[in-house]
Amino acid sequence: HVQLQASGGGLVQAGESLRLSCAASERAFNSYTVAWYRRAPGMDRTFVAGTHRTYGRLYYDDAVKGRFTFSRDNARNTVYLQMNGLTPEDTAVYYCAVGPSVILSNLRSESAYPYWGQGTLVTVSS
Repeated sequence: HVQLQASGGGLVQAGESLRLSCAASERAFNSYTVAWYRRAPGMDRTFVAGTHRTYGRLYYDDAVKGRFTFSRDNARNTVYLQMNGLTPEDTAVYYCAVGPSVILSNLRSESAYPYWGQGTLVTVSS
């Protein structure tokens, strides 16, 4: 059972940056599909960014493309989400998730991921 710990959230002003981290309890990130999701106030949880375990390509939601960057450090069992140019619309609880058998067409499907971190809150003021 993989345990994930997300951190790095906080309160920032519009235009500023944050880097979120997600640490795993085991070497999950180099063999599992990994994704970041977020849940804005009163909204459903939505896909932000991810990478498939086989193909390695990075995928981003259109709302964050060009501003957010997904990266990983397998030696530290940690993945990151660098968030630049933050806007109030980015305010949300951010979650990391992993899945051992996510097919590519389900990369953006919340139900495909059995393991989730507890979430870290990002608040962007205008």
